[in-house]
This record gives sequence, structure tokens and C-alpha cells, in this order.
Amino acid sequence: MSKAIYIASSESDSGKAVITLGLMNILVGKIKKIAYFKPVIRENGGNHKDINIETIIDHFGLNITYEDSYAFNYKELLKYRSEGNNAYIIDTIISKYKKLDDAYDFVVVDGMDLEGEGASFEFSSNVEIAKNLGIPLILVAKADGYSSDEVTRNVLSTLQTLSDKEVRVVAVIANKADPANVEELKSLFRRLLPGDVLNSVIPMTRELKSPTMKEIVEAVDGKLLFGENYLSNRVDHFIVGAMQLRNCLLHLEENTLIVTPGDRGDIIIAMIQANLSKNYPKVAGMILSGGLQPDEPIIKLVEGLERVVPIVQVQTGTFETVKIVGAVKSKIYAENKSKIELAINTFEKYTDTNALVDKIVTSRPEGMTPRMFQYEMVKRAKQAKKHIVLPEGNDDRILIAAEKLLKQGIVKLTILGKKDDIEASLKRLNLELNPANVQIINPSESSDLPDFIATLYELRKNKNMSFDMASDLMKDSAYFGTMMVYKGQADGMVSGSINTTQHTIRPALQFVKTRPGVSTVSSIFFMCLEDRVLVFGDCAVIPKPTSEQLADIAISSAESSIKFGIQPKIAMLSYSSGTSGEGEEVEKVRRATELVKAHRPDLQIEGPIQYDAAVDPAVAKKKLPKSKVAGQATVLIFPDLNTGNNTYKAVQRETGALAIGPILQGLNKPVNDLSRGCTVDDIFNTVVITAIQAQQ
Repeated sequence: MSKAIYIASSESDSGKAVITLGLMNILVGKIKKIAYFKPVIRENGGNHKDINIETIIDHFGLNITYEDSYAFNYKELLKYRSEGNNAYIIDTIISKYKKLDDAYDFVVVDGMDLEGEGASFEFSSNVEIAKNLGIPLILVAKADGYSSDEVTRNVLSTLQTLSDKEVRVVAVIANKADPANVEELKSLFRRLLPGDVLNSVIPMTRELKSPTMKEIVEAVDGKLLFGENYLSNRVDHFIVGAMQLRNCLLHLEENTLIVTPGDRGDIIIAMIQANLSKNYPKVAGMILSGGLQPDEPIIKLVEGLERVVPIVQVQTGTFETVKIVGAVKSKIYAENKSKIELAINTFEKYTDTNALVDKIVTSRPEGMTPRMFQYEMVKRAKQAKKHIVLPEGNDDRILIAAEKLLKQGIVKLTILGKKDDIEASLKRLNLELNPANVQIINPSESSDLPDFIATLYELRKNKNMSFDMASDLMKDSAYFGTMMVYKGQADGMVSGSINTTQHTIRPALQFVKTRPGVSTVSSIFFMCLEDRVLVFGDCAVIPKPTSEQLADIAISSAESSIKFGIQPKIAMLSYSSGTSGEGEEVEKVRRATELVKAHRPDLQIEGPIQYDAAVDPAVAKKKLPKSKVAGQATVLIFPDLNTGNNTYKAVQRETGALAIGPILQGLNKPVNDLSRGCTVDDIFNTVVITAIQAQQ
């Protein structure tokens, strides 16, 4: 059976990269070891490598070298073809593919990129390569510029060609369709395409079609004067700034590029100011034509500004520059993370990914990689979109993570903080938050504040809280966010990038409180190792747990692992395994183990047990040969916070494991804490986990 898929387009400018990225993202979430292979590449000249290979390897962190990812560049292909060495071409491609096929669980083969007049030759080469590799094919059909009937006829004709060459097609994906034609095209596909061929239609997306300023700079061969940090700006429109200033301002639209002679200091300063102004749309950048550079006072003024859009100087005249800009076709490259994520989200939105994976993946190896775990978590979070509150809107990391979460359609968000400050930060960071899925609230100005204060006072007045104390506390973002969760205005909260753990947890303990039957709030980390995911608890909350608390932690951790698809096999860790050791700490763990067995006889548990005996089958065979947990533990419970916190950090640093957490467990509603040294990815993962907790 095939362990690979070939992706090919029938003509140029089909947007095949969207399908390749989308499919790769699904497969790395399903398969442990995956490779990417592009038989023939188009190098960009000089030291520039193929951007498709660089993007795929970089974004998905593939364990594969650039050199192993292709067989020939396009010039070599033409050379060997002209010399009649076609057999050598095919043999080399097969040899390099087989090397990957032997070493990996699955290979995604990305066909030649079709360009210009050679598209017919390149497509026939794709057909020949796919046939000789003996793997099925996904056909990407360009819909841009065609009617629905024309697209369908083109696809049927191509399918006949592939059938004649005995190349099996598993799916047809029409890309860049006019949104008005999507339903008609889907109907034609359902009626006329073979029943065993999956099909989908992806509409044109402006954000994917529009080039970035980086692509514009490369196309015009310009010299970047300012704005290096904003080269990812998207260019949706461009205008010539040769008119009077007032008229130029009237022509501004969102993400506009201005092409203007380099001596127009008035236009330059006005466009920079317009980009900073709330009253004008975002300016993508400026190109200064004619080889002219702004006067020294203008340069000095711009240099003193904190934020400047990309300003590029070119030698060409205005008309020629505009012509070049108009011809730029956007590509997806490794540095443009937002466009990569948009491509993946677009593919998943319009494609039946489950049916496609079932069609092309014949077997799945056991085990779970970090990326597989993350993929499944994101997928589960999307199934029932929850509302999460983020109290620390004055942290740039929170805002960057928020954009990523919203663009992937994972959650709805409330961000707490001063609206003007947050909007200024969003503009400074070049971020866009979809207003349909996010609200920004200043607790001190919220219409809910009086009700929240009164509620807190009623809940805590028996604990000596005065009304004035409740009033002061509720203006704090952590208390306000927690009250939103308590009141059902949000499904969960994530905090701690600025606030301490105590500051985050205290309000949750005061009025969200623990679930029925749970007396201990504790934490876990999901430790994503190279080939499996372990649950570590408690590494963040309880310094010196009693036997009863250890038992609670073990049961809560096992329940958490079940919720996230991990079969719990609990190891109660100590410095002794089985009956080999004695001492107060060992007895504490032994008693906790017995308590778990008494309360939850359905759970598999072993303790006391040492870490090596818990996770290493060879050690387990020597120390506890009859244990059903030893050597294969998935939930590891540490005897105290000192041991747990140091161990998780040691494992994280020494093995490169991804540590997701701390995730709080035992509360009535999910409230989770971040480390103050957290990354954007840490925030993203914690929000995803919180959303899944809220679903349950």
C-alpha cells in the first residue's frame, strides 16, 4: 500500500501551496514521522533556495535536510531531457523518493510548480513522475478567471489524461474560485466527477492573493530605507502619490501602497502620519521612485519616529515602478507566519479533512508526537468554540497570541485593559483582531462593575470582606475576569503572564471554588516528548502535599489525562520502588497509593516507584516485573512541589520537550495560570487547553 500522496496542479497560478500546507498540517497531526519531497524545484538564483521546501521544513520542524527534499532543479531537468536522459531523471527521482519512503511513515510529494508557456510540459512531467512513483494524486485545479462550466470541463479533461496514464486520483480541489460561483461549482463537481474522487472548492481569499511588502521590495529591486520590522505588511491596493496631498489622502484604502517621487516630502510625512491616525486606514508602505531620496530634514524627522511603514527607494520611474508592482504575484514563504496560518485555516475550512485523511492514509503508527497532541487539541477546541477572558491586555505576548487564536477560529476572547492603550499596542505590533470574536473591556469603566462588586461582597462578607474592599478588588483585572467566569459571561480565564500565580488563583479559590467531591486544587503539565505525551503533577501549586492531597492530585490528574485522550497509568513517584525502601516520605506516597486504590479501583496505579522504573521498560522489568504500570506510566505524580517543579524543568531543558502548563484542575470552572516567562506559544496552548476544559 502507498504511504505517500502526490499533489499536482493542472496549470500555473493555482495556489497549490495552500493545499500543500493544509495537508501537511493535518498529516503531522496524525503521523509521527513525515517527510516532504519536491522532485523538481525552481531555485530563485544566487544562494536563494526553493521557498516551498524552506517553508515546509521550517514551519513544521521536519527532521529532513534540504538536499534530501528534492532531486533536480528545473535547469538540470531541461538539460537531461534535451540530452535524452529521461531514464536517468526518473531513476534518480525514484531513488531519492525511496530513501524517504524507507525512513519515514508518510511522504508528501509536491509536484512541479507550473509557470508560463512551459506549463503543459511541466504537467506532463508531473504525470510521468507520479506514475513511476506509483502513488495516488490530488489534483489542484485553478478556478480563478474561469466560469464554473469551464473549470469542470478542464477538470474532466485532466482526469481523463491521468486515467489514460494509469495515475489514480483521490481528490480534486478547485482553488481561487469566485465566491459567487462556489455553490454552483460544488454542484457540478458532485454531479459530474467520479464518485470515488473526493472534491472541494476553495474560494478566492484576498489576504492570500495580496503580496507583502517584502515581495514588493524584491520585485522592484528596491533599497529599504525604513520599516524593516513591517515587511510582512499586506498590500491590497496601490496608488500613485503624484497628486495634491488632500487628494492623495482621499484615495487611501486599507493596506494601500503609495508610489511617489522621492522628493515629495509632503506625501511621505503625510502617509506616515495617516498610518498613525485613527481616522485613516492602514498604510502598507511607500516606494520612492526616480532614484530620488528625501531631503535631509525629512530623513532626520523619519529616523526619530518610533514606528515607520516600509519606505523603499527605487531607480525606476513612477510609471515603470507601478507596472512592476501590478505584476507581483504573492507567494507563501517561511517568515510570513500569518499567511501560512491563513493558508492552513482556509484549507481546513473548505475541505473535508477527515474524509481526505481516511482516503490517503492507509495505516497510522502508534504513539503521539508533540505536534500530533497539539493538532488534536486545536481540533477539539474548535468543535465547540468557547469564550476565554485574558486579563492582561497590556502584555504584547497576550495580544500576539490572541491574534493567532482568533485567526484560527479556536475561541472567542475578552481582553481586559484600557481600550485606547490596547488599540495603540495592536497598531504598533501590526496586529488585527476580528471584532466579531473579541471584545476589549476596561474593568473600571464596565457597566457590569456595580453588579460584580455587589456579588463579590455577598459571597465574601462572611469572610470579613467590606463593600469598599470588594469595590477595590473588582477593579483588578484578575478579579474582574474571574467574576466573568463565575457569572457565565466567559467560559474560562488564562492569566499569569504579568500577575503572580497567587494573584491568578486567589479569586478562583475564593468564589469559583472546587468541584463537588474534590478538596484539592492542583496542577499538571503536559510533557510532550519526542514520541509520547506524559502528564506531570503537581508541579506548581501545593508545596508539601499530605497523603490525602497526593491521592486527590493523582485522581484529578488521571481524570485530566482521560479528558485529553491519554490513557492513565499512574506512577506515584518516590526515591524507592515497591517495598525496597522505608522512611516518612516513602510511607506518605505508599499511603496515598492505597487511598487511590480504595477510592478509584478502576485506575491503574503503582507506588511508591522511582522515575526510571516508571518510564523505562528495561528498568521496570528488574525492579517491578509484575507491575502493569511500571515502564509504561503516563501520569507521574511527584511527592512534593520541589521535586516536581525541578523535574519538569530539567526534562524540558535537557530533552527539548514541550511543556504545556501549568493546567489547574479541581475548580468548578477553568482558570489557568501562566509563567511570567511564558512565550506566545505557551499562551496559545494554555488557552486551547482551557477551552477544552470548558467544553467539559
